[in-house]
Amino acid sequence: MCSVKEQRLFQRFGRLWKSFGFVEVETPVLQGAAGGAEARPFVTYHNSLGRDLYLRIATELHLKRMLVGGFEKVYEIGRIFRNEGLSPRHNPEFTTIEMYEAYSDYQSMMIMAEEIVTRCAVAVHGKLTLDYQGVEICLERPWRRETMHNLVKEATAIDFNELGDDLEVAKNVTFRTLGSGLESKDKHAIAACPTVGHLVNELFEIIVEPKLMQPTFVLDYPIEISPLAKPHRRHLGLTERFELFICGREMANAFSELTDPMDQRGRLEEQVRQHNKKRASVASESDGADGKSKKDDDESYEVTLDEDFLTALEYGMPPASGMGLGIDRLVMLLTNSASIRDVIAFPVLKIQQ
Repeated sequence: MCSVKEQRLFQRFGRLWKSFGFVEVETPVLQGAAGGAEARPFVTYHNSLGRDLYLRIATELHLKRMLVGGFEKVYEIGRIFRNEGLSPRHNPEFTTIEMYEAYSDYQSMMIMAEEIVTRCAVAVHGKLTLDYQGVEICLERPWRRETMHNLVKEATAIDFNELGDDLEVAKNVTFRTLGSGLESKDKHAIAACPTVGHLVNELFEIIVEPKLMQPTFVLDYPIEISPLAKPHRRHLGLTERFELFICGREMANAFSELTDPMDQRGRLEEQVRQHNKKRASVASESDGADGKSKKDDDESYEVTLDEDFLTALEYGMPPASGMGLGIDRLVMLLTNSASIRDVIAFPVLKIQQ
């Protein structure tokens, strides 16, 4: 259950951001399009409007529209809803802080992430060395910064930069090098990757992510899995994006924001095409008496374009960076809690039949 110490931690977030000149805003929980992340939304129906609405899976797109409207520093601490599985690190509803700052880039957000976590650690413990489930975590700055490609290369001895964009070659090299050490579900996931960028990310999640115990900024994600991030200024096919990992799990996601409306529309349309392709594949694999597929829970929901957000970009958004940080996971770290259920007062629980 949430302690008084944790509640005070939440209060410190607001004071911290206001001291940095950020304005706190509230964005809609009910949205016309589920956007800002890759996640299955909760769908509800508005009787008067006669249409489906979605519980938000991120606050991102509305906060960016605040930048278009002239607010240069905004943040929101709010509840997020994702219609996905339960685990020690996942709850269908959870709390995040998202912030956006005009005229900055993802390097600025790395400094901000360090500032948030270290200030909170000192507020709770009075020091920057913590014990988490028997592992000593050192939060002394600066934290490690490394690219996704280099981390995958270190762990697998495969240099995907040398393999280029040939997906079949990349998969063949992967299976030849790692095949005997992969579980069947991982082999299936790798075989299903539609691009080399997806493949690199899949290997990162399978092999590298669980081992990132000390604070690590993983940089420069493939463009295929980063539809809202700005293209990298030096490396073709990559984006100016990072994720922060501590204790083998993602704590924050950030990037220099994509502000080109044509590029953004094209990427989101491609995201919709890829999702619809998966839906069609699921439909063709129906295997139940009721016509439902085993994968329905993953791919049956509809993805739509957020035309209001795309229109806002056409009016013009300043260069900016943004970051989302999971407050529940941060509280897990600072309170040495093994499960997210331990830091949410009323978590969703499985009902025993």
